[in-house]
Amino acid sequence: MTSHKSRQDWDALAQSITIKGQAFIDGDYRDAVSGETFACISPVDGRVLADVASCDLADANHAVSNARATFESGVWAHLPPAERKKIVIRFAELIEENGDELALLETLDMGKPIRYSKAVDVNGAARAIRWSGEAVDKIYDELAPTPHNEIGMVTREPVGVVAAIVPWNFPMLMACWKLGPALASGNSVVLKPSEKSPLTAIRLGELAIEAGMPKGVLNVLPGFGHTVGKALALHMDVDTLVFTGSTKIAKQLMIYAGESNMKRVWLEAGGKSPNIVFADAPDLDAAASAAASAIAFNQGEVCTAGSRLLVEASIKDVFIEKVVENLKGWQPGHPLDPDTQVGAVVDQQQLDTVLTYIDKGAQGGAKMVCGGSRVMAETGGLFVEPTVFDNVNNEMAIAREEIFGPVLSVITFDTPEQAVAIANDTDYGLASAVWTSDIGKAHKTAKSLRTGMVWINHYDGGDMTAPFGGYKQSGNGRDKSLHAFEKYTEVKATWIAL
Repeated sequence: MTSHKSRQDWDALAQSITIKGQAFIDGDYRDAVSGETFACISPVDGRVLADVASCDLADANHAVSNARATFESGVWAHLPPAERKKIVIRFAELIEENGDELALLETLDMGKPIRYSKAVDVNGAARAIRWSGEAVDKIYDELAPTPHNEIGMVTREPVGVVAAIVPWNFPMLMACWKLGPALASGNSVVLKPSEKSPLTAIRLGELAIEAGMPKGVLNVLPGFGHTVGKALALHMDVDTLVFTGSTKIAKQLMIYAGESNMKRVWLEAGGKSPNIVFADAPDLDAAASAAASAIAFNQGEVCTAGSRLLVEASIKDVFIEKVVENLKGWQPGHPLDPDTQVGAVVDQQQLDTVLTYIDKGAQGGAKMVCGGSRVMAETGGLFVEPTVFDNVNNEMAIAREEIFGPVLSVITFDTPEQAVAIANDTDYGLASAVWTSDIGKAHKTAKSLRTGMVWINHYDGGDMTAPFGGYKQSGNGRDKSLHAFEKYTEVKATWIAL
């Protein structure tokens, strides 16, 4: 995997790269049954990258049927865990070996800076796959405490056919968070990437075969949520549906599961994460730097973005100045420039959404401190400045609704109790952060926050060993860690009389 490429190097590679847009079913690339396609448009410059297969019910039926037959054959599910481990780890290695190609596809397709496509998305995807592969032959079943003449075994088995619907903001990384434990456990998977960023998922199907995975273990269906996504959610032969995306769609998927076969549904949905800075934070400069990156990284298109900055009133003015100063280093640039920190917003619809929320903030009484505009429009790309609003209250739309863009709302508080009340006053419960030198305050505040993840004196911490997921309308179940395997396995009790 080559590193240290220049802007010119990436531009040259972008001109020569071969982009595949077909579905991947039973080990081969295929057109949609209907023959329909949709244009995959780059937010970097507006050019059409590929015509992508627009899959629908017929393709879902084909892929699920193939996945079911593969699962029932035992060619993958019955392999010893140590054998599946070897193939899954080889899959991770191939992601790394093809890292430049995958990073470029991610940047051209979704708009994120190439530096992060390489360092975060490619490396993180490989780590996720490798970690699950390494773990699978180290997970033990249980024996119940029984009388001497009986044996009670508690075992886990693969659920069968898994449909994975993944988002557009971290297309490959979120896919691999799910593919790792699902594949390592012995399931067959039908992966449905977002229509906004399908290209890396399509390529992953081919790499899985190259790694030695049997045909039909991983199928990839590009297309729209209301067609192929709905077909998978309603399919009577899908055993488990896993999803990362908006809370609105997550709720709809639960309805579809109930209307069909009561498939298990595991959801990682929206967030409006509070980043709480007390006056006694150990390093206000570090906290300000983290606050800037927490809203600007990935153009703010992050479910855990620190979009609500809760600052103790006595330090608000000084702290906002520090955040704004840090954001000067997070200005949009061309995504293929290795020095760029902020890239393009994924598509015109999302850009319009972000700009609409900026207008709502300004018209709703908040004070715009910096940003607020589309920039670099002459490039044909979709770029917006990181934007900070002061004088925000928690009833404003910009404080309550997930924007999925680089828009920061600053809210003040006077006491720890008030900070917790504001932080918890949301439909979401994905993540939060607390900055304080008082270890007792840190623990009490963390325990009081109704979020699945709490970071103390940093933002966005954790690795593959820590579970990722939220409370309330941020979803259920967990990605990452050994807890992720729970979503892809059934628990069976076998009681034996001796």
